[in-house]
Amino acid sequence: MENLEYNIQITADKKKVWSIMLEPDTYKEWAGVSWPGSDYEGAWDKGESIKFVSPGQGGTLAQITEYRPHDFVLAEHIGIINADGSEDRDSDAAKGWIGTTESYTFTTQNGKTDLKVNIKCPPEWVSMFDEGWPKALDKLKEMCEG
Repeated sequence: MENLEYNIQITADKKKVWSIMLEPDTYKEWAGVSWPGSDYEGAWDKGESIKFVSPGQGGTLAQITEYRPHDFVLAEHIGIINADGSEDRDSDAAKGWIGTTESYTFTTQNGKTDLKVNIKCPPEWVSMFDEGWPKALDKLKEMCEG
């Protein structure tokens, strides 16, 4: 697994950044910049499952393992979602993805929110994240500051 980190400073309160990042309608807007059609089904709360999906393309299934509102959230991927919407935890593709984690850390300094995204993923996904996260975070910043 590779450890990736993406950071951005946003001139907005962390509660606002948290809300815009994780609310369904605004999530689709910033995430869609890098991953068109990206959406999620489920709840951001400890112990809950979330499906990160793009219609007709499938996605991933994650469990929220840590959740501290406005401060930190950690999701551990536990399977993949096939293009037909079915869950897969047993194929080689699923086994290669299981154990991937992503966390979001929100801290405030001098009226600005520092957002840190940490991803632990298989090497074959590094380029997708390296291309996507900076653009997505720039869009999130624009939305929070606009």
